[in-house]
Amino acid sequence: MPNFKRTGKLIGPMHGVVFSVKDMLDTKDMRTTSGADAAYANDRPPHDATVVQRIRDAGGIILAKANMGEYASGSRSAFGGTMCNPYATDRDVGGSSGGSAASVATNMVTCALGEEGGPSIRMPSRFNSVVGLSQSQGLNSRYGSLNGEGLSDRQGGICKTATDVAKVLDVTAGYDPNDELTTLSIGRKPTSYVPDLGDNKRPLSGMRIGVVREYMNKSLFTEVDVQSIDIVNAAINDLRGLGATIVDPGPEGALFQSCIDKYAPVSRNSLYVRQFPDLFPAGTDQILALLNRLFNPSNVPGAPTIRNFGPAGGAIGETKYKINRYLIERGDSNIKTLTDLINKSKFYTDDFVTNTRFRDVKATLTSANAATTYDMSGRIFDRSTIQEIVSQCMATMDLDAVTYPTGNIPPAITKAPVEPDKNDRSHQAWTLLNQQGFPAITVPAGFTSQVFDRVADPTQPQGRLVGPIAAKLPVGIDFLGLPFNEATILKIAAAYQDATDRRIPPADFGPLPKS
Repeated sequence: MPNFKRTGKLIGPMHGVVFSVKDMLDTKDMRTTSGADAAYANDRPPHDATVVQRIRDAGGIILAKANMGEYASGSRSAFGGTMCNPYATDRDVGGSSGGSAASVATNMVTCALGEEGGPSIRMPSRFNSVVGLSQSQGLNSRYGSLNGEGLSDRQGGICKTATDVAKVLDVTAGYDPNDELTTLSIGRKPTSYVPDLGDNKRPLSGMRIGVVREYMNKSLFTEVDVQSIDIVNAAINDLRGLGATIVDPGPEGALFQSCIDKYAPVSRNSLYVRQFPDLFPAGTDQILALLNRLFNPSNVPGAPTIRNFGPAGGAIGETKYKINRYLIERGDSNIKTLTDLINKSKFYTDDFVTNTRFRDVKATLTSANAATTYDMSGRIFDRSTIQEIVSQCMATMDLDAVTYPTGNIPPAITKAPVEPDKNDRSHQAWTLLNQQGFPAITVPAGFTSQVFDRVADPTQPQGRLVGPIAAKLPVGIDFLGLPFNEATILKIAAAYQDATDRRIPPADFGPLPKS
């Protein structure tokens, strides 16, 4: 590596920037076991993940591997232990990239690389009051990751600011011959993702941002959701002040529903028929019935919604395929297959595996290993139809982006029962759209003053709700855009963050005292 003192030249745009890397991503000089206690012959893989190599090539310093949930499950590692939230150490850190987000929040590193198949970049970023980008699938290479070939898998930057996340994306994005999905990025990467806001007091003038009230309708959820929704409502007013035109259907309205009612029957066709069999009796002409619903959307029932499009196409054998492919590429002499990985790993086996926050990971992998067929056609069709419908809806309303709470449920006590789902709202982040290829970024929006917690109760399988309880916990706002339109959501995120500055460091991890 060139010597800066000798040459006076920076290696690249990440010169001297300190990173942690989620243990899911390969680092050739550091242990990589995906949060697991696995008996690799060599726990250091032979090569870096592509995104890691690109950070190094740009001058970044890979300081450490970040702890993660074992095999991307939950918030505890069989090797590194249970992660904790720096804002309240008895509470959850937000999922498998929790170590990455916490390392940024606590000033151990400048930025981190995370990975998500569901909400595992954005949910930990929200819980740790930092910025996390889950970019379009195909923009960053997935090569060099245990989950690397998953259709929902994304690898992205986590930093304290949206501008820094944009700088990381400038370095990591682009085609990689080791990941066929990155062909989608060719011709779609701008010169830079870093937004130029200048000194404009209304930098979002001309932008139209829709409010996904389907995620914010208090009448659909419970008192647990209320403060997060209120805080994001205040953030929406901030966006207006920055010049954005806000397209808001109202507190109990639905931004997407009329459009979904029109396009879902035909776009999803067989999936839609399966969802509403009573509307398509055996022996009837389903094609004419679907056309009738296209031209007469009032005949369509109130489902599917943007929270749940209904029965999804299956991803058969995906987990077994992607893990075995990774292990072949890694070339370890002791762990060569998923069967080896299961038999040669130590898993958590305590009482908490019955709680959905701490799943029985060994049982999950064993079940996946039983597959003998690899069939992604249903999953690809499902993804394609949702992407088509939502893109059509956004185009119809001339939206540049949409916004909503990253998730409604504040960080829970680590070993408490999980907050029950309600009207397709889970205890995690809102993630359905992001899993279909849409980019989304979470930005700190503020802090709760009180929360409601679940406590174990033998008379109630889902636990008992208690509260309100005074608690200052982070809340995040999401900005989601069309596929490969990261530049737009990064501009919105940076403008909002610069104007509001809602992030507050954890009490024990603020600026260093002056000497």
